[in-house]
Amino acid sequence: MTDIAIKPAESEGRKFLSRFLKRKTVAIGVLVLVIFVLLAILAPWVAPYSPSKLSIVNRLKPPSGTYFFGTDEFGRDVLSRTIFAGRLSLLVGAAVVALSAMIGITLGLLAGFFKNLDTPIARLIDAMMAFPDILLAIALVAALGPSLTTVIIALSIVYAPRLARIVRASTLVIRELPYVEAAQALGISTFHIMTRHVLRNLLSPILVQATFLFASAMLAEAGLSFLGLGVSPEIPTWGTMIAAGRQYIGQADWMTLFPGIAIILSVLSLQMVGDGLRDMLDPKLRKDL
Repeated sequence: MTDIAIKPAESEGRKFLSRFLKRKTVAIGVLVLVIFVLLAILAPWVAPYSPSKLSIVNRLKPPSGTYFFGTDEFGRDVLSRTIFAGRLSLLVGAAVVALSAMIGITLGLLAGFFKNLDTPIARLIDAMMAFPDILLAIALVAALGPSLTTVIIALSIVYAPRLARIVRASTLVIRELPYVEAAQALGISTFHIMTRHVLRNLLSPILVQATFLFASAMLAEAGLSFLGLGVSPEIPTWGTMIAAGRQYIGQADWMTLFPGIAIILSVLSLQMVGDGLRDMLDPKLRKDL
């Protein structure tokens, strides 16, 4: 009985994965993303040098067999710093997605399920989305003080309304369906209905939106670090590396080139994965695949 129950699920999972990776753009995005994740996890063993090791005699060395990506103004290896900076960017992206999902899903479910809460929460969401994301993030970080925790909190507040809006719109439709009304008639608790019957049907759009939020959070973190509103300058991030290298453009352009390429590849790979998930999980788009 157990084998009979498990095999169809495993078969469906393999079928979904094979169809998901069948598209070249999605497969490339997954491959690039996996490489970045592995480099971040294995950074202490993969990086050839310590990201904070100073060597003034080797400052501003161009890419060579010794320093593959060259060195910065303090003689630090750019390759090692780029690898370690990826750990922080991925950490910020994952933390922002998790925290913004908690806030956004909660607000969206409350607004969509309880009619008396819909108007105030919807107006709050609209008011927050009226501000440009980066300006709101800058204002929050400036008010709370620049730090890694502040950046995560600020970006989570900025991106939570996006998820809240999607969850609210879907919940407004789902709460009127017959199976939800039947569950209410049977006396099932509201919390159980919201989590078991409503939220489970929202996982697909939430998962797709999460990939785009991950990319947006990484890009926003790099922008805040570039502006000096992120983590401390001595901690390697792609944004701080680009900010440090801008005064050496023309003399040591590799200081900004390689962190910039890392940002582009990571964000682009997440967008590719998100597009693939959207096409696979949306019934209307799945028919065209």
